[in-house]
Amino acid sequence: MRTQADPNLALVYAQLAAAWGPQHWWPGDTPFEVAVGAVLTQNTAWSNVVKAITSLKAAHAMTIAGLLALSASDLEQAIRSAGYYRVKARYLRTLALWVAQRATGDLSSLASEDTNALRREVLALHGVGRETADSILLYAIGKPAFVVDAYTRRIAARLRLLPENATYESTQQYFVAGLPEDAHLFNEFHALLVRLAKEHCRARPVCLDCPLEEYCPSAGASLATRHAVRVRTMPERRTVP
Repeated sequence: MRTQADPNLALVYAQLAAAWGPQHWWPGDTPFEVAVGAVLTQNTAWSNVVKAITSLKAAHAMTIAGLLALSASDLEQAIRSAGYYRVKARYLRTLALWVAQRATGDLSSLASEDTNALRREVLALHGVGRETADSILLYAIGKPAFVVDAYTRRIAARLRLLPENATYESTQQYFVAGLPEDAHLFNEFHALLVRLAKEHCRARPVCLDCPLEEYCPSAGASLATRHAVRVRTMPERRTVP
């Protein structure tokens, strides 16, 4: 059993947690709603998912029975805001049937099962990829599955923890091996990384006031580049005669 965390990861988590505190992620009233959100958020912004979930609730379809009772066209219309609504409607129906049959309607009943075996089972569902599967495992079921997304890889590369071309599996393995195996920790860490990516570690980084600015090897280069650009674009001073 692991008892020592990787000092780099421990520092990253400590700095982010001190700056922002608990993130209370993933938002959802029930484990099934969280799983539905994990499917809907594929290739779209979370604001669009919120609209779709609101529509599903208005249609009394945020339960397994309610969702399965909707016609294909009504389900598609309810989640239209999330994009790719026709395929996502099929994914949601597959998910609902699996939860009904495998977990007798209660995802939390799977919390005691082997994580790796359960992950393979969830990955086998139509429309569920690695990020979606791990999101369902972690946020809906409470299993210690570290979620990797583009934000995670970007931040890890800029911190020089992993190369820029690190795969999903190698990134996940790095975090899992370097942290205590704890679902709550994985939950908070991933949520904090998402916030970091949105507020500071963007495609074009905003390093000023970032909680990791003094520890990030990429921050100095970013600030130096911005300073050089600012100097080059400053208007030439002219002496008043």
